[in-house]
Amino acid sequence: MNVEGVTNMKPTIRLTFMALLTAIGTLGSSFLWFPAGVAKAYPVQHAVNVISAILLGPGAAVTIAFMIGLVRNMLGLGTILAFPGSMIGAWLAGYLYRKTRYASSAAIGEVIGTGIIGSLLSVPIAALLLGKHLGIFAFIPPFLISSLTGAILALILLPLLKRTPLGKYYKK
Repeated sequence: MNVEGVTNMKPTIRLTFMALLTAIGTLGSSFLWFPAGVAKAYPVQHAVNVISAILLGPGAAVTIAFMIGLVRNMLGLGTILAFPGSMIGAWLAGYLYRKTRYASSAAIGEVIGTGIIGSLLSVPIAALLLGKHLGIFAFIPPFLISSLTGAILALILLPLLKRTPLGKYYKK
């Protein structure tokens, strides 16, 4: 049993899978995005959040979300706003999946965590660090669109993932 008690992955496989999901999230976010109001929508980031929350648990999902945001910011592909939404969404997705064992719960956790909680936390961050003074609800529509699109993408990909060797770690 691993630290989080979610899977029985060996530590090497776990770290390798975390690195792979980080790479997929980073590359996918640079190629697959679309404008959504005052922000850009990165559905691959949110799909990775849901998949990692289900297969690895909330702690690893938050770590992966942080690493994706960090690499994207280091490469100039993202902003500081990548952190609050993605990390809260990843944690809530993992938490709800752990409690219910339903992939749909993880998807809902991602949408609520990123689309609502993360977007509200982004307002003061945008004002303090980016100098953008926007209304309190300015980030909700783009964050909701982005996280909902990514959550749906994850729900489409998860049945396909079950057919791979990693599918043995996905337990409903």
